[in-house]
Amino acid sequence: MRFSDVYRGTTVLVTGHTGFKGSWLSQWLSMLGAKVVGFSLRPDRESDPCFTTPSHFLELELHQEIAAHIEGDVRSLPELEATLAVHEPDFVFHLAAQPLVLRGYEEPYRTFETNVTGSLNLLEAVRRRGKPCVVVMVTTDKVYENVGWLHSYRETDALGGRDPYSASKACAEGVVSSYSRSFFLPSPGEPEKASIAVATVRGGNVIGGGDWAENRIVPDAMRALATGEAVPIRNRHATRPWQHVLEPLSGYLHLGSQLALGQMRLQVAQASEREDAARALEELCSPFNFGPFLPSNRCVGALVEEIFKSWPGSSRDQGAARAPREAGKLNLTIDKAFHLLGWQPRWSFEETVEHTVAWYREFYGSAQGKVGRVRKLTRSQIANYSDGLTYRP
Repeated sequence: MRFSDVYRGTTVLVTGHTGFKGSWLSQWLSMLGAKVVGFSLRPDRESDPCFTTPSHFLELELHQEIAAHIEGDVRSLPELEATLAVHEPDFVFHLAAQPLVLRGYEEPYRTFETNVTGSLNLLEAVRRRGKPCVVVMVTTDKVYENVGWLHSYRETDALGGRDPYSASKACAEGVVSSYSRSFFLPSPGEPEKASIAVATVRGGNVIGGGDWAENRIVPDAMRALATGEAVPIRNRHATRPWQHVLEPLSGYLHLGSQLALGQMRLQVAQASEREDAARALEELCSPFNFGPFLPSNRCVGALVEEIFKSWPGSSRDQGAARAPREAGKLNLTIDKAFHLLGWQPRWSFEETVEHTVAWYREFYGSAQGKVGRVRKLTRSQIANYSDGLTYRP
């Protein structure tokens, strides 16, 4: 079955829809026929310190395509409650966050408030509303207590986080786990408790067109290459699970579809089948890693070298002094997503970098901001990636 069979005609709330991943996900859902309701801070730097210029959201002119664009703050429970009351979403994808490690050092309080309290507010708003829905809570691969080992982290490994951003996301995972087990997890004798299904997703280092965030290697490299400057690098030897933005988003959509299907199966199950159906849904209401295949776990220096292959004539790189401490090694295992969801990455490391650089070269090589150009470019990459993509029925 295709994703459109699941999402077409449904109402989907995307928090953080003005951000990098949120705008890609909202565009994809719109292409699938969903009624997308976006909830984010006002798209400007005064309201959202992480908002960038250029902005993928604004260049897409996404506010003209989605069903509703709501300017709100996840730190406000009343604003979230009002949004749920008006739009009554069938699916919720919670991406609103302070997403930057370095900004977490600069604004630790706001980072914790947004990432922890924001997640708490969303879950509480969903709980109070009580309408059946599927909720996918987006955290990060950095929730794990990184001890620098060579093997990949599994969903059952210890959570932690040395820096404020990582720690705030690990705390958010704790909030989700508590709410899920206390209020939402199904039981054979109470199938109605499965009316709200919640899971968390942990992605690797995401790259792709339309990301202009500060102090991220790909946006920094693209800005430098577009102006003929040398590429600044920090933490050259740090290893990360690089993946195109569409890879984890496809995982989120896979998981959302499976949660909805699990709800339906439990609701219609006969008494003798309820225990198995409840157990299957409970297994899905849990954390999932969405990362690349092992060959895509490369150091920052290798990523930059691959970028140079797709941007001929580029200047060589240069080091960045006084880089804040970050984890040296971080890999994810994706066995659980493969076995339970039938999900796996589609693009290799080389393809990921090629598609990413192609997007930016097209953007910088044309009249920036030309009406429809970014939308066409983004839509074409989504169509290319999702051609023939199915989900497990």
